[in-house]
Amino acid sequence: MISTSEEPKAPVGEKLTFDNTEVAFRSKSNAALNRAYWLFKIISSNFLTKVGPPVTNFALNLGLPIQGIIRKTIFEHFCGGETINDCERTIQQLANQHVGTILDYSVEGEETEEVFDNVFSEILQTIERSKKDQNIPFSVFKITGLGRFDLLAKLDAGEKLQPKEEEEFFRIKNRVDKICNAAYHANVAVLIDAEHSWIQHTIDDLAREMMQKYNRQKAIVYNTYQLYRHDILATLKADLYLAQTDGFYIGAKLVRGAYMEIERERAEKLNYPSPIQADKAASDRDYNLGLQFCLDHIDNIGLMAGTHNEASCYLLVKEMEQRGIVRNDKRIYFAQLLGMSDNLSFNLSEAGYNVAKYMPYGPVKSVMPYLFRRAQENTSVAGQTSRELSLIAIEKKRRK
Repeated sequence: MISTSEEPKAPVGEKLTFDNTEVAFRSKSNAALNRAYWLFKIISSNFLTKVGPPVTNFALNLGLPIQGIIRKTIFEHFCGGETINDCERTIQQLANQHVGTILDYSVEGEETEEVFDNVFSEILQTIERSKKDQNIPFSVFKITGLGRFDLLAKLDAGEKLQPKEEEEFFRIKNRVDKICNAAYHANVAVLIDAEHSWIQHTIDDLAREMMQKYNRQKAIVYNTYQLYRHDILATLKADLYLAQTDGFYIGAKLVRGAYMEIERERAEKLNYPSPIQADKAASDRDYNLGLQFCLDHIDNIGLMAGTHNEASCYLLVKEMEQRGIVRNDKRIYFAQLLGMSDNLSFNLSEAGYNVAKYMPYGPVKSVMPYLFRRAQENTSVAGQTSRELSLIAIEKKRRK
């Protein structure tokens, strides 16, 4: 086993390199490549990503004709469409390069039971679409798509629920159970996304309950472990111990995390210790340790490495090779977001590894919170946007 302090400096594995732009952008026309170039140019401006969300929301609420612009730019790049049917063309484009799709109904920030029921119904439709289609190996959902954020926060804080709130939480649990049950019977793995730390304990409890119930033969239900939190590697290890003791499998999607700035600001404001790692090196260390831990116990774990980090991808590839794990072992997947890190996704799939792309979809206005978060993440992750731009520029030059 290699030390986690050592980051591979060169491609490992036969012919695997993340610098092959011909493979990375094979599906993009010259026009699409140019659009991507200018989109990342805009995203690279911190000013635009900070000012853009309130201005855009203001324009949308006023009914100004900005939705068409959004649809043809940021929405078209990062999303599959507004409906599952709209996504079919992009699903096939990914499949042509042996990359799977994770249909992600990305409606966020809603508060009504009617919306929660609609989201629940849509997630069931993604499972139905995934059934018997190897091009769509996973489904995914957020618990906050199925119930109120404030209710989950109240549970995490250990506050007593009122009778109506107890009924409300029962409905959330019932929706979660029905989704996982549908996934189990369809033989489609389902990912439960991680969220903010002050609702995550409740989400983790629900995920463990579902894994205990439906992961008796293999990993069907996956929880998400955000390793930019300093306590999550221990949580992963504790979950495996529980699984080994009780006789079920762990589904583990490892990510670094998506809410770092919000988490730190809240911790400072409310004067409690931040759950976030002290620095990026600590996040990288725990992420890579998490990968190695999962491989150490791969007979009990289904692993999804959700990462845009090249060093971690190289590390996982090398660890698989050293352990004699075949590249297409169905227990191990790499995953990236649609519209990002195509150099990782398509070069990994070209080399024979299992890869899937998160494909967000939903009504343009409802998906805007997701899109703004994606843009802000690109600017906050050191080098992400510049890396995307440089690769696109290399491919543009190569095509000339």
